[in-house]
Amino acid sequence: MSPVNSDDSAGDPFADAGRPLTRKEIRAREKAVTAESGDAVPEQAYESVEELHVGVGAAQRTGSSASASDSLRTAAIATPPAAVAEPGPAVEVPDVPPAPPTIHDPAEHADPAEHADHAEHADPAVHGHAAAEVHGDQSEDAPHFAEFADSHAGPHADIHHEAVHNDHVHNEDGHHYDVHHDAVAHEPYEEHVPYEQQAVGHQLLAGAENAATVTRPSKKVRRRRRLVALLLTLALFVTATVVGAQFLKPLLGNDKPADYPGPGTGQVKVSVVPGEGPVSVAAKLEDAKVVANADTFMAALSASGGTLSPGEYDFKQEMKNSDAVSVLLNEGQAKVMYFALSAGLRIDESLEAISEGSGLSLAQLKTLSNSPKQFGLTSKAKNLEGFLAPGEYRFPLGTTAKEILTKLVKSTQDELKAQGVTDAAKQYDVVTVASIVQAEGGQAEYKDVAGAIYNRLKPTNTETNGLIQSDATVTYGLGKKTFHIDEAEKADKSNPYNTYAIQGLPAGPIGSPGTTAIDAAAKPNNNDYLYWVTINLDTKETKFSKTLAEHNGYVEQYNAWCEANPGRCV
Repeated sequence: MSPVNSDDSAGDPFADAGRPLTRKEIRAREKAVTAESGDAVPEQAYESVEELHVGVGAAQRTGSSASASDSLRTAAIATPPAAVAEPGPAVEVPDVPPAPPTIHDPAEHADPAEHADHAEHADPAVHGHAAAEVHGDQSEDAPHFAEFADSHAGPHADIHHEAVHNDHVHNEDGHHYDVHHDAVAHEPYEEHVPYEQQAVGHQLLAGAENAATVTRPSKKVRRRRRLVALLLTLALFVTATVVGAQFLKPLLGNDKPADYPGPGTGQVKVSVVPGEGPVSVAAKLEDAKVVANADTFMAALSASGGTLSPGEYDFKQEMKNSDAVSVLLNEGQAKVMYFALSAGLRIDESLEAISEGSGLSLAQLKTLSNSPKQFGLTSKAKNLEGFLAPGEYRFPLGTTAKEILTKLVKSTQDELKAQGVTDAAKQYDVVTVASIVQAEGGQAEYKDVAGAIYNRLKPTNTETNGLIQSDATVTYGLGKKTFHIDEAEKADKSNPYNTYAIQGLPAGPIGSPGTTAIDAAAKPNNNDYLYWVTINLDTKETKFSKTLAEHNGYVEQYNAWCEANPGRCV
């Protein structure tokens, strides 16, 4: 308990304050006590802090050894009574002023340890000023010391520090006074101006941020928007991919269906030539719209394990892959009449193959063949020799022999017409030459062989005198197959097919030529060759000559090959 608050308060006008006295109250009480005791306090003791501060500064500049605190105490308290001329008039005690408002609770900044530390290290001048404030008549709005304010206030806060110093003041007459020194550090008003402007700016910015926060969508809304944007982007990507694929499919060939549902309609003929592979056949079938996709058809054909055979096949358009494979592999041939004819077969061989495949009578077939006029052949023809087109055939069960032979003859006639040969007599001659070409030469030399034959038939030719001189024609007339004939056989004019003894074409075709041989005979190469000989029966390599001497040299090569391959040239 403070000694000030323990004094007898009877008759004391400040006894009912109920709180620590302010500086003005302390000064008024001191004046009242002085008036009652008869002690006079000089007017200098009530000088303002500014005047005392000037005095201290003057003392320091003059090199006074007394500290600023001592100077203040001497000026404010320890003035000898002798200096007092006469006691002053009684001073009216003012009313207790209301407690000054504070922005912050002094307890927040009134750490005893900090005040002890400040009291221990404080500048004596500061304590001198505090003492002067106790006894000086100073206004509440007087500025305080920057050192004290700077040590307790941040740059942006208006902080009030209330420091209470209990100084024991002794008068010369031995009276003991406990004086409360309230030092409140205030920054000057001018120093708050820039901070207040900054505070206003921060408030404006804070207001803008608050406004942005208020108008900004919630997390749930933003998440929903991001999800919608993602879904739209994905939809656009998928749409672009699908549209792009539709444009690329025709370029890449991926717009073709894998297979037709079947069973198909109409009728399409597709030929498989000797040596032709499945890739080429699959392409033909796709082009003819027999199958939908050559690749899937190839896969079905490969899975079947079957092999292709040369011939002409009848298909329907838009067939299933499996059905087209069955046609090519002759599957289910028990349900149809099937046979195959090879190029170069003679008439008897062809009729026997037809009979075996169709189940028709061979005698019936021969009877029909020996009446070629009913099939549109010239009167020179004795049978259908040369006009039974090679190929692979399938006919429905119940097809007659005449229907079958008509079909084969028409195929040959259609090929001749395609080459511009429409006259029946001319057709017969072209087929006759084509049959010799088929028997004598390799396919690569068909047109040259045909050209040499026509050169020999020219009336102006004195080298061969119109004689074709073909071994194949002689052997056909003899009814045998061989590569060697003797001189007697060559001289036998009784053989109507002996082109060594009879000028011009033989009596008729000597076999069934294929389409390549027919085309060569219809449109031969224009050359000067008169002789030809096949020097290799395996490769069908044929040598051509313009003179007999050159030709005999190639004949020797043929004989050498026959000696190297015994049993082949018989």
